[in-house]
Amino acid sequence: MSTLFTPIQLGNVTLPNRVVVAPMCQYSAVDGAMTDWHLIHLGSMAVSGAGLTMVEATGVTREGRISHGCTGLYSDENEAAMKRVIDAYRRISRSPIGVQLGHAGRKASTQVPWLGGKPLPATESPWPTLAPSAIPFGEGWHVPRAADAEDMRRLVDAFAAAAVRAARAGFDVAELHAAHGYLLHQFLSPLANTRSDAWGGSREKRMRLPLEVARAVRDSWPKDRALGARISANDWVDGGAGPEDAIAFAGELKALGYHYVCVSSGAMAPQARIPIGPGYQVGLAAQVKKAVPIAVRAVGLIADPDQAEAVVASGQADMVALARGMLDNPRWVWHAAERFGVKLDYPSQYARCHHELWPGAKLARPERKTQAAA
Repeated sequence: MSTLFTPIQLGNVTLPNRVVVAPMCQYSAVDGAMTDWHLIHLGSMAVSGAGLTMVEATGVTREGRISHGCTGLYSDENEAAMKRVIDAYRRISRSPIGVQLGHAGRKASTQVPWLGGKPLPATESPWPTLAPSAIPFGEGWHVPRAADAEDMRRLVDAFAAAAVRAARAGFDVAELHAAHGYLLHQFLSPLANTRSDAWGGSREKRMRLPLEVARAVRDSWPKDRALGARISANDWVDGGAGPEDAIAFAGELKALGYHYVCVSSGAMAPQARIPIGPGYQVGLAAQVKKAVPIAVRAVGLIADPDQAEAVVASGQADMVALARGMLDNPRWVWHAAERFGVKLDYPSQYARCHHELWPGAKLARPERKTQAAA
């Protein structure tokens, strides 16, 4: 029996298997509102067979977006556009769908990647950025304004309001984005947070605002739906945050009633040296899972079904998330089920290509025939 294809319970939400479509920015929104691109993109993920699909990092304020093309949940228009897409997803899939709520902080106000991904110049409608300290992300980046107490109060309120909008839009899962060098991660990391007041210095003080946000979202999010966070377990820079910080933060989230954490790393500083390789963050996820009684999701260059199966079967993590692997092959889950001999129902419209019905499957994936013979 494949562990990858067993259900998992997150609060009152059941995922039919342990494969998650990771949040992936599409940079295709208009003033935060989803477009037809999102309808098609998430429609493809709806028939993927994944146990959970997570919608891209979504700004809780207009200024919290990474780029002009990022989704948001700060207006009625945003909420209506997102509900349109979620309603379509639900007509296609029985698997849960979630949204990642975040604020880009000092990494906001940038171009979309295919236009350079650099800080917006004056000719491209930039906006002021906010961070725990007035330290730019890197050379040539906007210098953010250090948040004051009123800014932080508004941030807490904005996250809570976005969670209410997400619930109305119909999501099953909400996830705080506290990784990848964005605002909540910036408060957690000594590389970006050099404050000497109540919101900086010790680990406990650096966690203060992220935990205030987490508590406000917990209070605003329906108790019968799942709640989690993406956290960072290594800044990969001397003097940055590490696994012990992630473990402490995950423990606090568990105490607040969060159901899972997704363990990522990096993106806090451009000089980071990350040892990228297959499953390079799985060991970090395993450290958090060993230390904290909370469901853990692993992510990071997990691309092969046998690799994904090994991660969950060995107990290093409870779930795996795929990003570019799903863009490359939206039928990844189908093919993984085929490899492990798991019966997976296809949408009726696509049933004719099921490997038990379509002889072409052996031609398209000859390695499966070899494995079956072995």
